[in-house]
Amino acid sequence: MGFSDAAILLERAVARGVMITCAESCTGGMVAAALTDLPGSSEMFDRGFVTYTNAAKIELLGVLPATLDAFGAVSEEIAREMAQGALARSDAQIAVSITGIAGPGGSDHKPEGRVCFALATPTTIHAETKEFGALGRANVRLAARDHALGLLLDAVSN
Repeated sequence: MGFSDAAILLERAVARGVMITCAESCTGGMVAAALTDLPGSSEMFDRGFVTYTNAAKIELLGVLPATLDAFGAVSEEIAREMAQGALARSDAQIAVSITGIAGPGGSDHKPEGRVCFALATPTTIHAETKEFGALGRANVRLAARDHALGLLLDAVSN
């Protein structure tokens, strides 16, 4: 997502009076940084959570250890709990979450480039998985950031 798309996201969120929060793992704060790059972003960005470890996901977002045990950190179930936790722990009306395997590495079960996203509002939650492939760590993280920003743009445009 380029600067103009971020500006459209800012404009639409402000017009709707919507605040945004994010919960990030593999992107390490890249979504929050992109959301705050523009002047005036404080009108639509409340806060961000960078929860890289499972312990951080549990302590800061209320992710359930049982969910981590059952599905692992890279799962739509965890993405849902991360988004719901960020929404509950902020003054935002929209939350996006990201958890994935940026690489290098991965496994047959969870390959490099697999990233799970969730978008939560007070009344809805949607989760999805994207397979970006073994693009290299930096490119997977950029692709994940851009996809999350696209999810937010769609949410404030509808």
